[in-house]
Order: sequence, then structure tokens, then C-alpha cells
Amino acid sequence: MLVEVASRVLVATSRIMSTTSTAILGDDRALLVDPAWMPDELGALATELRQRRLEVIGGFATHAHHDHLLWHPGFGDAPRWASDTTAALAVEEREALVDELGAEVPAELVDLTGRVAGCGDAIPDESLPAGVEATLIVHDGHAPGHTAVWLTDQRVLIAGDMLSDIELPLPFDPDDLPAYLSALDALAPFAAQASVVIPGHGTVGSDASSGSTVTGDTSTT
Repeated sequence: MLVEVASRVLVATSRIMSTTSTAILGDDRALLVDPAWMPDELGALATELRQRRLEVIGGFATHAHHDHLLWHPGFGDAPRWASDTTAALAVEEREALVDELGAEVPAELVDLTGRVAGCGDAIPDESLPAGVEATLIVHDGHAPGHTAVWLTDQRVLIAGDMLSDIELPLPFDPDDLPAYLSALDALAPFAAQASVVIPGHGTVGSDASSGSTVTGDTSTT
């Protein structure tokens, strides 16, 4: 499932809405960002991480939508993080988020959905693999408290649902364009520097401005 799109950065893409799961590696440990989506895919991801002898030491959710708050018992009980606003929404809106999962999601995965804690403006050191430097870009575009993750050394932008080659822009209800535009401004300097952009849904891109895509160690425009 996992394809290396940059040094120590692996991405799996779901058959549902091309939702991406990102694993950030250091030594034999991994931080998971937005693992998704269907139960069998989450199980397969857990199996592959185990086969690669990778220990999951943390999770991070980019925003409080049901498809970005998922987890699997196979990942273990590592702490899971999000922006303070996202963590609060995961509690306040839990009933609605769980309803959106659908009947095919088993109870054990439903129970794990949205169990994130707020981490302020940085992922705690305990959940960062060795050698990983990550900056959180918190904004209110697409969802309040939405967060992109910038990996400094690899120049990788994990954009969440703000950037995509397949999704239309989706400001949060009731059509909060000012927040969305402000978020794009916040992301712009990172996108300009990025060697790889990982969208929440869609194709991993090698250039945010040209629309190039990355598959394994090759790229096409």
C-alpha cells in the first residue's frame, strides 16, 4: 500500500475518494497522519507497518472530519494529536462524526474515531520519529483548526483537505470564504518551497504550481 514519495515519507491512497494516509519515518518508528479510510485498508496499513518492523509512536489528524479522525487497533495505543480546535470539535461533534462513518465500520473502529488530544502549535517530541522536524500550520480554511504539516528537511507539505488535484475548494459552512482565502495565504510560502505536496484527497504532487504528480520514485506532468 505504501509508496515512498520523499525520503522517509510514505503514502497510501484509499480506493474511497483517493484519501491519503501518510507515514513519516525515523529509524524504526513512524508518525501517522490521517490514516484512512475503509476498515480493510486500515487493517492492511497496520499489517504493512508491522511487516516493515515500524512502531507507530503517534498519530496526527489534520482536521475534524470523520475521514481524517480514524485509527486501527493494529497501530497500537500511541498518543494521537490534533490542533486544539480540532480536538475540541472531535468531542463536541462526536455523534455527527460517528454517524458519517456508515454501517460498514465496525464498533471497535467507531470507538477509536476522533480520540485525539490538542497539542497546541507543535507535535510533542514523544510522537516525532528520530530526525523528523515538523512545523504545524494551523488555520481555519475548510474546517476550523485545520492543520497542515510541513516537513522541513524533506520540503514536504502535508496539506490536508486544502489542496487537491481532484477536489473543488470546500470552505466550511456557511461558506466562509475569508477563512479559506486566509488559509491559502498561510500555505502559499510553504507550497512555493515544497518538493512534494501531499493532499488529503488526490495525487501526491511534485510541484504545487505545475500540477506534476509523483508515483514512487518517478514523476509525470
